[in-house]
Amino acid sequence: MDAVQISHVTRTFGSVTAVDDLSLAVPEGSIYGFIGPNGSGKTTTMRMIVNIFYPDSGEIRLFGDGRPGDSTDLIGYLPEERGLYQKMTVQALLEFYGELRSGRSVKAEVANWLARLDLASRAAAKVETLSKGMTQKVQFIATVIPEPKLLVLDEPFSGLDPVSAEAIRAAILDLRRHGVTVILSTHDMHLAETMCDYIFMIFRGRKVLDGTLASIQDQYGDDTIRVTALGGAAAVQHLPGVEQIRDLGQVQELRLTRGADPQEVLRALVAQASVTSFSLMKPSLHDIFMRIAGPAAAEVTHANA
Repeated sequence: MDAVQISHVTRTFGSVTAVDDLSLAVPEGSIYGFIGPNGSGKTTTMRMIVNIFYPDSGEIRLFGDGRPGDSTDLIGYLPEERGLYQKMTVQALLEFYGELRSGRSVKAEVANWLARLDLASRAAAKVETLSKGMTQKVQFIATVIPEPKLLVLDEPFSGLDPVSAEAIRAAILDLRRHGVTVILSTHDMHLAETMCDYIFMIFRGRKVLDGTLASIQDQYGDDTIRVTALGGAAAVQHLPGVEQIRDLGQVQELRLTRGADPQEVLRALVAQASVTSFSLMKPSLHDIFMRIAGPAAAEVTHANA
């Protein structure tokens, strides 16, 4: 069963179409990554799922039959704009939120989550004394304490140090193992690649990618070469069959023209530089993102308009 089913949904704000005829199915028990440039429609879509915004047209259903407005007790929502009562202590705040949403005592769960996310020593501290990262972890706990079946997380890793980000990542994966469906937005393409079962990209309000990473990469084929050569970026210039070079510092990423022979590229490269490594691969999610929404793609779109 799908946890979320979006059918031909459109949402406008005045003359701006934020989401345009979107259809999407989120399988139950999956982690579904939402990616896209700022202003592309990710947050608007999330807010329609959690019933903050209403579609102008189309339909959203949760867990088969329920509409968002009838299923708010099943949803945990972490918005990008954080908001907590600053004068309350951490423990009192979390117990208040948890009991308000679940209708039961959550003292034990609060204590467990505070220990898990390394916040036990701050339980008696007021929220206003916390760092940005600590505040974000507190808000994450507030979101999961009521044990929702669907978690909608808008940029849950923004502003976190690596240790805190790893703790949140591990918690999300554990919740998924216990059957929770997770929708999360992120600008971190590596995180989306490694963590998400499915990836959805929205661009200018319209769906442009949707599927597993492997299925998305298969649409582009093996057209990317990663090279390490003496001389770096200067060593890979003017190679036949290469349409774009992305300099990663110690490594260069070459995008082949359609139909180009990688062996010919290698022969030409060896003839002009000392090559340490050469590997043919599918494009990364970052590369695919840039092809769709990067400056070069924008120039092509503008030229064809």
